[in-house]
Amino acid sequence: MTGGAVDDGPRVGLLAARIRTEERDILTALRRRGVEAVPVDTAALHFPIDRAPAPWSLVLNREISLTRAVYAARCLEAWGILVVNTAATAATCGDKWLTSLALDDRSLPTARTALALTPAAALAALDEIGYPAVIKPLVGSWGRLVSLLPDRATAVTVLDYVAALPAPLARLVYVQQFIADAKRDLRVVVVGDQALGVTWRQAQGWRANVATGATSVRCALTSEVAELSVAAAEAVGAEIAGVDLIEDAAGELRVIEVNHRVEFAGFQAAHADRVNVAECIADHLMRQVGA
Repeated sequence: MTGGAVDDGPRVGLLAARIRTEERDILTALRRRGVEAVPVDTAALHFPIDRAPAPWSLVLNREISLTRAVYAARCLEAWGILVVNTAATAATCGDKWLTSLALDDRSLPTARTALALTPAAALAALDEIGYPAVIKPLVGSWGRLVSLLPDRATAVTVLDYVAALPAPLARLVYVQQFIADAKRDLRVVVVGDQALGVTWRQAQGWRANVATGATSVRCALTSEVAELSVAAAEAVGAEIAGVDLIEDAAGELRVIEVNHRVEFAGFQAAHADRVNVAECIADHLMRQVGA
């Protein structure tokens, strides 16, 4: 990978192997501001150890693959390029346990959580947390391989399969309390230090992922939701984030996840007449490069 001369104005790279609706909207918003905004395909990147001239003023990291997102950001940062979100943020958000540690360090409310280093140890952790509970892969998105465990017998069966997985990382077990009386599963989009809005993700089953068929419905953004979401994004160092909250029957809020590469198509559809996420992201990036 080599760089070229940089024009007087900012040049922004958008890092992604796949350009989807969100990426196209962000590129359009940047170009509307007179910025040279270019997609950067991670599948075609290589980084020589001797640093090249910086080809971009800033890179927005939208890569789906966590491994490529983290290593590309590390390489770019080593070249002196500003990356949003940073490699450290991507690594933290991409690992559910590291996210939990970051939230706990700020004393932010979340579900009871434990990390078991073996499937056998997970049974002891589950006994402490209580049933129902969920186990999740440390690294993963869209609700994949997340299992609801109503009782110990189900846990024994599921953990037998986990023990047979080939990758050592996959045999670490992230155990979390299942909020059985959850009233709402909320997604808040945070850009900079501002919560743009909140949606209630409604689903037929217990997993409220848009990727698995949930729908996003706009709801009122309270000061409590906004402040907690911004605090959660700050805890993991994210400038742009999707914060997932659970609201229980008593109205208590808990942070469940913070997404460093927020997918906002469902959120945008629910907020079409109120806020434009891509435009807000473009404004934030322009402030970062002093434009």
